[in-house]
Amino acid sequence: MRYVSSRNTYRSFRFYAASALVLGTAFAVPAIFAGAASPGPTLSINIEKFAYTPKDITIAPGTKIVWTNHDETPHTVTSGDKSFASKGMDTDDRFEHTFASEGDFGYICTLHPFMTGVVHVRKQ
Repeated sequence: MRYVSSRNTYRSFRFYAASALVLGTAFAVPAIFAGAASPGPTLSINIEKFAYTPKDITIAPGTKIVWTNHDETPHTVTSGDKSFASKGMDTDDRFEHTFASEGDFGYICTLHPFMTGVVHVRKQ
């Protein structure tokens, strides 16, 4: 029968506890910083003279688009697939949407259906 001193047992416990703490920290720190990643870029589309400017835009996933109505007439921004829709926007009102996934997102003004635009979302 082998005698194991409590001193050796305590040292083994401290070693394993310290190892677990170091490994746990190694996995937790990147996860914390990944959640705190900076937001993507923000781009603007103006609504003026009954048109979206630019009418067609290509962006990367994670980009936020801000539409601002500069007309004296109310307008909306409503996607064809219903993934985003603004309320009626008066002069200088803004609507924003962040595009998370790739695809082509056509949109219209529901008050003036001849007003159209497209956001192309592509990995760059």
